[in-house]
Amino acid sequence: MNFKKIAIAAVTALAFTSSAVAAKDLRLGLITPPSHQWSKTATEMAEEIAKETNGEINILIFPSGQLGTEAQMMQMLQSGALDMAFLAIGEVANRRADFGAFFAPFLVKDVDQASRLLRGETAQKMLEDLRPLGLVGLGYGMAGMRQIVMRGKVASQQDLAGRKVRTMPIQAERDFWSKVGAAPTPIPLPSLYDAFANGQVDGMQIDFEGTWNTRYVDHAGTVIESNHMMLPMVAVASARTWQGLTEEQRDLIHRKAAERLDDMVKSYATIDQDYLDKIKEHGANVIKVDRSFFGPSVDAWYEEWRAKAPSLEALEKEVAAY
Repeated sequence: MNFKKIAIAAVTALAFTSSAVAAKDLRLGLITPPSHQWSKTATEMAEEIAKETNGEINILIFPSGQLGTEAQMMQMLQSGALDMAFLAIGEVANRRADFGAFFAPFLVKDVDQASRLLRGETAQKMLEDLRPLGLVGLGYGMAGMRQIVMRGKVASQQDLAGRKVRTMPIQAERDFWSKVGAAPTPIPLPSLYDAFANGQVDGMQIDFEGTWNTRYVDHAGTVIESNHMMLPMVAVASARTWQGLTEEQRDLIHRKAAERLDDMVKSYATIDQDYLDKIKEHGANVIKVDRSFFGPSVDAWYEEWRAKAPSLEALEKEVAAY
């Protein structure tokens, strides 16, 4: 009997078995469609991680709310049924009011300021507050600056009075639109096109990317270029999944997420302008407004939310220093 050959075969089999055990398929959920930059960024990140690990970590992307709403995905993350997600920070704000600070109207004036703020000391420190929720914060992304798309003609804040404006189901946004005088109406993003087309809602706050790609523009009477708010996103992993990864795997996922998210945020300055140009070429009625368009509602929001979200004042101080 050739014991040397048997030993080599045993070592080879053990190595193969160890590799198979180490290989992981991780599921990442989003509510955005495949055409959206969040979904594209998630796919790029997954491809890079698979390449660097020789397929040891394979991240499967589930866009368009295939795994449920963000609230449902949050529950799945906490239980370990879902491994990763790109979540609009609003879903976190429903559980940690401090994150509502990111939805402060006119906190930042453009994508550049938003990018700096999300990489800043206060925002990075806030990622640690995700741990009690059973989440590991990997970093921040964002969609474009928030604009307003409405059926019919809008020339002033008064034209928004009583009209149903789609918001995400978070208190910070709903409070703002209530103060504006509109009727905030939370509707899941995958259901929004039909709701807008059939008149279930009169309008929405949305970015230019979504306005064009999801064809809300086809039913728009007025597109208001307001840049009144950013829409931050947080990339998270389930703490349960995180515990099952090696330190090397964690470092790689953290690094790749940070790189891709940073590139995503910076890209929105160009993305916003490109889609605004397409919307104008399409013939939509586009009006540009500033903070004064919203009257006293902005100051009223700050007065209330500085108490609800303690980090808001720190974020304001950071922006003031830019």
